[in-house]
Amino acid sequence: MTRIALDGMVALINGAGGMIGSAVARRMAEGGALVALADQEAPTNMFGESRSYATDLADPVQVRALVDMVMTDFGRIDCLVNAAGVTSLGAFETIGPDEWDRVHTINLRGVFLACQAVIAPMKANKFGRIINIGSVLGKNGGNPRPWIDASEQDHAGNAAYGAAKAGVHALTLYLAKELAVYGITVNAVAPGPIASPMTTSFPEALVRQIPAGRLGEPDEVAGMVAWLCSRENAFVTGEIIDVNGGLWLD
Repeated sequence: MTRIALDGMVALINGAGGMIGSAVARRMAEGGALVALADQEAPTNMFGESRSYATDLADPVQVRALVDMVMTDFGRIDCLVNAAGVTSLGAFETIGPDEWDRVHTINLRGVFLACQAVIAPMKANKFGRIINIGSVLGKNGGNPRPWIDASEQDHAGNAAYGAAKAGVHALTLYLAKELAVYGITVNAVAPGPIASPMTTSFPEALVRQIPAGRLGEPDEVAGMVAWLCSRENAFVTGEIIDVNGGLWLD
C-alpha cells in the first residue's frame, strides 16, 4: 500500500464508524494526518492524537457545534470527508415517504450541512479539501435487472438511495465551482458495491456483472479519498470518481 503524504493535515471524517469511513480514517492517519472522527455514536479512537465526537449529522446545530469543537481542538480543518450513509432496499413502489425522508436526511442533508459548516474556516485558511462519498447508484439507475429476476431488487439499493447519492454528486459540482477560487477542491468518490455489512445480501448474480469479478474493498475507496485530500491534488476538482471494478463506465 502506497503511503500518501498528509503530514500535519487535519481531517474531519463524518461517518467514521462505518466501513468506508473507518478505512478512510486509518488511511489518513497512516499518511500523517490528525483525524477528527464523527458519527452518531463517538467512534473508537485508534489513531493516537485523533479525537472522537458523537454528532447527529442531520442536525444543523450539532453539525456547527462539531465544526467549532474540531476547530478548538485542532486549530483548523484541512479536509472534510463525508462518508456517513444508510442504504435502502426494495422496489420503487415499496418506498414510503418516511423511508424516503430517512435516507435523504442522512445521505444528503447531512452532507449539505457539513459542507456548509466548513466553508468559512477553509476560506479563512485559503485551503481545503472536501470529498463526498457518492455511489454508482447515483448514475446507473440501479444494479438489479428486474426484467431477468425481480427478486434482485430485494437485495440491492433502490431509488431512494440512488436519488440521494445523485444529489450528493450535484452538490459536489456546485461547490467545486463556488470554492475553487479560495484554494478549496471539492470532489466525490462513487463506489460500486463494497464488501461491508450493507452488502452481505448482495446477489451473487450481480457480483458476476462486475468486470473485476468481485466486490470492492473499503481501503480501495480510502486510497482514492486520501489522494484527493493530499496537497499534491490542487487541480482536480468537480470530479465524480468511480471506484467500481468496471461496473459502470463513463
